[in-house]
Amino acid sequence: MNNKRTTKKIVSEKNMKMKMIKKILIGVAAVIGVFVLSLVGYMTIIFLGDYGIDEKKLVFPSATKLVDESGNEISKLYREDRELVAISDIPAHVQQAFVAVEDARFYEHSGIDLKAIARAVYKDILARAKVEGGSTITQQLAKNVFLTNDKSLLRKTKELTIALSLENKYTKDQILEMYLNHIYFGHGAYGIQSASKTYFNKDVSELTVDEAAVLAALPKAPNSYSPIKNPDKAKGRRDVVLSLMAKHGYITAEDAVRYQGKTIAVHPKQLQKEPAFATYTDMIIQEAEEKYSLSYDELLEGGYTIVIPLNTKAQKAAYEEFKNPKNFPGKDANAEGSFVLMDSKTGGIQAAIGGRNYENRGLNRVYVKRQPGSTMKPPLVYAPALETGEYTPYSLLRNEQMTFDEYKPHNYDNRYSTDITMYDAIKNSTNIPAVWLLNEVGIKESKTYLEKMDMGIDDNGLSIALGGLSEGYSPLEMAKAYRTFAEGGKMVEPYVINEIRNRHGEIVGEHDKKEVDVYSKQTAWHMTRMLEAVVKEGTAKAGTYNGALAGKTGSTNIPGIKNGMRDAWFVGYTPNLVGAVWMGYDKTDDQHYLVGGSNYPTTVMKNILSEIDADATPAFAKPDDVEELDAPIRLDLLKDVEADLTFTPLGLFTAKITWTPLPDERVEYRVYRVDGEEAKLEGSVTGEGHYEVSFVNAFRPPSFYVVPYNPQTNQEGEKSKVVTP
Repeated sequence: MNNKRTTKKIVSEKNMKMKMIKKILIGVAAVIGVFVLSLVGYMTIIFLGDYGIDEKKLVFPSATKLVDESGNEISKLYREDRELVAISDIPAHVQQAFVAVEDARFYEHSGIDLKAIARAVYKDILARAKVEGGSTITQQLAKNVFLTNDKSLLRKTKELTIALSLENKYTKDQILEMYLNHIYFGHGAYGIQSASKTYFNKDVSELTVDEAAVLAALPKAPNSYSPIKNPDKAKGRRDVVLSLMAKHGYITAEDAVRYQGKTIAVHPKQLQKEPAFATYTDMIIQEAEEKYSLSYDELLEGGYTIVIPLNTKAQKAAYEEFKNPKNFPGKDANAEGSFVLMDSKTGGIQAAIGGRNYENRGLNRVYVKRQPGSTMKPPLVYAPALETGEYTPYSLLRNEQMTFDEYKPHNYDNRYSTDITMYDAIKNSTNIPAVWLLNEVGIKESKTYLEKMDMGIDDNGLSIALGGLSEGYSPLEMAKAYRTFAEGGKMVEPYVINEIRNRHGEIVGEHDKKEVDVYSKQTAWHMTRMLEAVVKEGTAKAGTYNGALAGKTGSTNIPGIKNGMRDAWFVGYTPNLVGAVWMGYDKTDDQHYLVGGSNYPTTVMKNILSEIDADATPAFAKPDDVEELDAPIRLDLLKDVEADLTFTPLGLFTAKITWTPLPDERVEYRVYRVDGEEAKLEGSVTGEGHYEVSFVNAFRPPSFYVVPYNPQTNQEGEKSKVVTP
């Protein structure tokens, strides 16, 4: 009996042990199952989160900055005004302000803060309304970058999975950096750096604790808490942020009270676009695409830094001149114009105006080809003639009315002479000498110089000497052509971009200056001296500029309309700058034309130069290896010629002829002896006012007259009256 009981007991104990082991095994299996399921679930969540992350979206659009050669910011190109900044450049107190108000447990959770969610749900239940959010900074980044703002459960689920995935992929510093660079702060500012400049006009690295709190207050409601629009509400929200910073140990309670006692002192950066820069900005966009293959969209989002040769003073001065209606002599108030100014050394464009009311992406008249008129004479006719070596600035050119086959040009003032020096033909913009000289040099030969400047033309008539072209040239092209005279006969292509750096500071585009030899240094220097004369005493006398200036006017008339002008030009240069001004109508007809000529663009150019160049260079510097061009010798009638007989020893008589010499000591005076109907050169003197003839017959003294002679042109002037001693 006892044995049976013992056996039953043993069996029972074995059964109990088996059941216990079974339960333990089931429990272990359950734990393992839960672990596996959790792991699978977590991996699934991570996978789904990874699937929802498009990393290209984490490359945030940022503004392209336009800076001058000194590094000063001029303007921006953007869809979103954002300037990316590294977390290492954001002060700790700025980071702490955002963490304190947006996600106090940011450094403790893994993307989702269950405590914060529970607390938010509890408070919502008590208030029977949505009063507190539980989203972490990581969740906010996930929602703002990858998702929409809809309230669906699916969207929230995606947000959670993406947040977990972000935490798995990136460090806390990386997530906070992305968050601070992405969020919107109001007034068009995206990201902490742009916000700092927008509200306080300073770099983020310079923000104080209270300023950081102001910016940390904004993401919740940028418009409501704007310190510019609502300073009282902004202060209240800022003080909440400061209290939270103290609560979480980022600042002391004493500091919080001290900062809360301060008013908000904003120094908003002026954000309005400068209309004066519209033309120049469009030229940058065009050059970036054509030379560096950067599209407009890429510039708006790529965060590039573009260094430009813009002179803001020149740009604004030109803009004001073009706004003045008195400068534009049109038949009505709609006369147009354009202007370009570039650095003669580099070719960098310092200012450009594409029209009097230019709008972004509009018609840029800096590039529009127009008939150049007489501004064509220097590069096409006179400089090539000097290059032949057969002509000098004081060579005599034909200036008589004449016909070239069927082409019969006229001088604009209807004044003619037998001949005229090249110097005076340029100075007075006389037409016939230019046509005659082009015919002598040859059209084909002269055009080769245009081809060197990449300005070749198909026209082959002599009218091209006066700017009669089928297509014409733009102001930019004319400035490029005249640069050759300013810089020793060499041409460079104008540009508006020095270099382009990407958001990492790497140079991705850089201007390569290449000079092309067009004319010799000697030709360039002679042209400069002659074009100076145009400004000082010729057709470009209008207006005032105290510095050295050389240039040429040009105009094209309208047949059948008296004093009507189609185009008016001035193209010229100083020792440092070269530019062009054009005026006219986009479409000329009997109701739309200029009623004034080249005096107007000449004056505008001089006004701009005077505004930007207070210490104007007084003179052009002659290169060492060229010959100077002497000033022209001017002859005049000798009005006070007299002759006397004097007695000398041995009973000889001498005739002494005297006169007042002309101011120029280089003038030679030729004394002619008149015997009956014939006159014979007796002799000459230079720079003096007397001449003696010995052995004169006192009983039948001869007569004399004096003629001034120009050794530059080998021309005699008008003879004086005949005098007898």
